This record gives sequence, C-alpha cells and structure tokens, in this order.
Amino acid sequence: MSSQEYPPPVLSTSPKVMITPTPQLVAIFVVAFVTIWFSKRGRRRSNLGNLPSPPSAGFFIGHLKYLFNPVKAWDFHQKLMNEYGPVVRVNGKLGEDLLYTYDPKVLHHVLVKDQPKFERLNLLMSQILFGDGMLSVSGDHHRKQKKALNPVFSIAHMREMSQKLQGGLGEKVSNGPQEVDMMAWMSRTALELIGQSGLGYSFDPMTNDATEHTYSKMIKNLIPTFGRLPVLRFYIMRIARYFGPPGFRRFLVNITPSKTLHQVRDMCDYMWALSEEIYQSKKKALAEGDEAVQNQIGRGKDIISILMKGNLNTDEDQLDEKELIAQYLAYILAQMSTLIFAAMDTTSNALSRILQLLSTHPEVQDKLREELVEARPFGGELSYDTLVELPYLDAVCRETLRLYPPVANLGRIANEDAVLPLSKPIIGRDGNKITEVYIPKGTSVLMSFINSNRNPEIWGPDALEWKPERWLSPLPKEVVDAHIPGVYSHLYVLTITKYGNEEHAADFFSVLFRMTFSAGARSCIGFKFSQLEMKAVLSMLVSSFKFAPTKDKIVWHMNGISVPFVEGNKERTCLPLVVSMVKQSKEN
Repeated sequence: MSSQEYPPPVLSTSPKVMITPTPQLVAIFVVAFVTIWFSKRGRRRSNLGNLPSPPSAGFFIGHLKYLFNPVKAWDFHQKLMNEYGPVVRVNGKLGEDLLYTYDPKVLHHVLVKDQPKFERLNLLMSQILFGDGMLSVSGDHHRKQKKALNPVFSIAHMREMSQKLQGGLGEKVSNGPQEVDMMAWMSRTALELIGQSGLGYSFDPMTNDATEHTYSKMIKNLIPTFGRLPVLRFYIMRIARYFGPPGFRRFLVNITPSKTLHQVRDMCDYMWALSEEIYQSKKKALAEGDEAVQNQIGRGKDIISILMKGNLNTDEDQLDEKELIAQYLAYILAQMSTLIFAAMDTTSNALSRILQLLSTHPEVQDKLREELVEARPFGGELSYDTLVELPYLDAVCRETLRLYPPVANLGRIANEDAVLPLSKPIIGRDGNKITEVYIPKGTSVLMSFINSNRNPEIWGPDALEWKPERWLSPLPKEVVDAHIPGVYSHLYVLTITKYGNEEHAADFFSVLFRMTFSAGARSCIGFKFSQLEMKAVLSMLVSSFKFAPTKDKIVWHMNGISVPFVEGNKERTCLPLVVSMVKQSKEN
C-alpha cells in the first residue's frame, strides 16, 4: 500500500466550561471514596505507614501532582532520592498509600520473581484508549496475543530507511547549515521503519518536502493530552468500566464539557479508523492470493500479515476478527505503543536526546564520528555485526539511557498480598529497622528507573554527569553487586549467571530502554529491533552530519515518556538543532 496522508480529525472547539457538581459527579466521587476506604482496611496490617515519607500534599491527589507534573517531576524525584532514600511512602488519590522505590531487590521481585502478583498500573487506561490489545489485557489472554505477535522483527528495511533519512536531511542542508527540528525527523524515521517492517504499510516517503503524517502527530500528542485530565485519570477511570455498554460510555464522553477529553476521543477515533483500513486492505490481499500479497509493502512478511495468516490457518489459539482488529490497534496502538511509544516515541526521543547531548559536547561528537569513519570500509557500509560492536557508539547509547531514560517510572498494582524484601535495611519513622515491606492487595508500586540509574551510592559521586567513558572500563563494584534490573547489557550477562534463566536476563536487558518493554512476562517482543535501530540511525547521522545547538532553550517534559519542547511553547514537541554536512576525507 502506498503512503497516504489522512486529514486531521476535526477536534472539538467548544470553549472550556467549568464542571459544576451534579448528582452523577457526586455519586462518582462517593463510590471512589468508599472503594478506596474499603481497600485501605486491609492495609492496616501493612508497614507502609512506617516508611520514610515527604510531608502530606493534600487529600485528593496527594503527591501525584508532583510525581506526574511534566516540569516539576524532575526536581521532585531528585528530592525523594536525596532526602528519603530508595523505599518511600507517597500519597496518591484520596489519601491512598503508594510505595515509591528504586531498591534493586524490590524491582527484581516486582518485575520478575513475583511478577504474577503485580499487574500493570495503567492497564485500565490502555483498555479505554486502545481497546483489548496486548497493552490492555493480562494473564492467558495476554500470553495468547503475545504468542501470536512473537515472530522476529525484520531489519530488512533498516538500511533503506537510513539511506532515505540521509537523502532527505542532506537535501535540506545541502546549501549550508540549517536549523532543523530533529525530533520531527527522528519520529518520521521511526514511524516509517516500524510501519514497513511491522505493518507492511508506508507512512512517509522521507523526502525533504514531505509533511509529517497525521498519525505521527497523533501518537506523539495522545499521552500528553490525556495527561491534562487528572480527575479522569486518578478518580473516574477506576469505575469507568462499570458505566454500562461502550455506547453509553461514548455518550458520556460526548456530553462531558471538556475540550481536552474530546481531543482524546478524536485522536482515538482517527487511529482506530486507520488501523481498520490497514486491516481490511490486508484481509483483501490475503483473500486474493499470493500475487496480491507480494504486491503489498512487506510482501506478506510483516508481523500483521503473519498474524493474520496464522489466524486463518490454525484453530489453536485462534483470534477472532474483533480481536485481530484490536491487534492492529494494539500494534498501531500497542505494538506501536510498544514500538511507537518504543520506536517512534521512546526510541526517537532517546535519539533526539543523544543528538542534543552531542551538540553540546562537540568533543564527544568528534570522537564518535572518528570511530564510525574508521570502522566503515572505503566506499562501503557498516555491517550490523560491526555496528553493534563499536565500543564508543555503545557507550554513548548506554550512558544516555542511564542518565536520561525515556521512561522515568513504571507502575504496578498488587493483585494479591505480597512481601518485598529490601536490598539493605532502612530506618522507619519509628526508629526501627525495616528489612521487608508488606504490600496488601491493591497497593500501587511506583518504580523509579531514573533514580535507580542516578543513585550515587551505586554509580558514584559523578552519577549525575553524562560520561560515556564510564562504560569503556569495568563498572564500579557497587554497580555489579547491586544487580540492578536494567543496567543495559552489562547485567544481561550477570543475570544469566545469577538467575540461570536467559529469558529473564533478556528481560533485565530491556528495562532500561522503555516502560513498554518492561520485564518478565510483559516484556516487549521488539526490544532488540529498537536497540539496533538506534545504533543504525545514529551511526548514519553522526557520520554524515554535524550538530550544534541553537539559541533556543530546550526543556524536557516528563509526560510518561520524556519529550522535548522549546521553552515557552508547550503545544508542540520540538528539538531544533543547527545541522550541517560533514565532508568525508578518509582514504582507504
């Protein structure tokens, strides 16, 4: 299928209206309050209340207003690490107690060892936004969907995408240095790459004069827009599923006087419509036979075609048509929320962060370019084996993901009582030692990857400095002994030795990359693909172009996934850099 630009949806233009108390809203808050009050009865046996905790921040939203504030969250997470340590009690909605932690032993128990006891915290949000896709289901249902979506991701299109990016960007700066929004180019590249190799669909010709696809704009803005609905996120969503059939819930959304909520609705409508169109085109090609399939992008080898063929040819673990469409939505909204939140969003944001750091550290940029040029054969291309083995490229990627993980936090909720042992004792509010935390059913656990990656007790006094060189020599003993679940490939080897399970080791390897990759049974099936994509794109960009900062101040917002904005403009993600061509002078 050729690339096709869809018109943007007509978003609601109704003015903002103050929502006045109504019997329905009062009933919702009463039900939410009673539900949480009953859930807290079982917590009286818990020692959560004895954990170190910052001062109360209000009853209705508590510390959530700091933990999830796009701008203030950076300082609040740093404050929790500096003043309260690795195991902290924070307040959630309606006075609810939450466990905030970056203790490596707790992370291991929640993500791997005791994983069945903990479910994704935002599962309901994914279900409401995306339908019953792989991000929105659990248990056997999740296992069946993951099995169906488990073929190895192809890298056949990666070199072609890199060449297209090089050509399009080169055309833009052919007449001299230009200010370029590299965030937009990284998003376009990642979307087209996963579109072709994962969906067998082209979103973008990757030329200089082509406009960004509407879908790309949608997926980038969905979560930040949804984040502007705190009442919906923290109060109403828990009981939203009980608001009758979907048609009635849709009616409630339509009559709610909220422009932001209507924007989220329109985004979901657009993405669903595009997903269904891709599904119908592939269904038609499969029905017409091999020739029609061969004429499509991907030639039937993309993951969606494989999924559909498997569903047509076997009765075992068969998915019905409704679920297949949900899989499209789960791939364009779950796997493209596992590879767009992980490829277009997370990977492109990580690449953007690296490019910004290289622009402000020209000595690192020059050293990396030298390594890439020396490794490339004269007149040839870097092989993938060579690419993954380049030490300084690997160090730059590792250090950026350590200090600036695209996803700073990951949430889980206990679906049964659990006891979490600590790496080392802490002192409780009553002055006594605490060696384990009792987690009653229904307790939310917020795991801080950013503080795990920045903990000076593990990484040393320079933990807050961006130093790629730290990965070129053995890591400190404290890092090795901590067995942190997610310290990139270094602990990939350690976890095989420690736990004797290669699958879990690979899960550890993925945690540092992105929330949607996670660990354990819910780990993303495409993390290796995304890692290679980062290195392939970065090697081409640094070899061919030079990057320098502009006069604009870049501010990164912690919107679930960290995204860049120009200070003063919160409406559009953007990373302007001055880009110029690099003259190649290497002789064989």
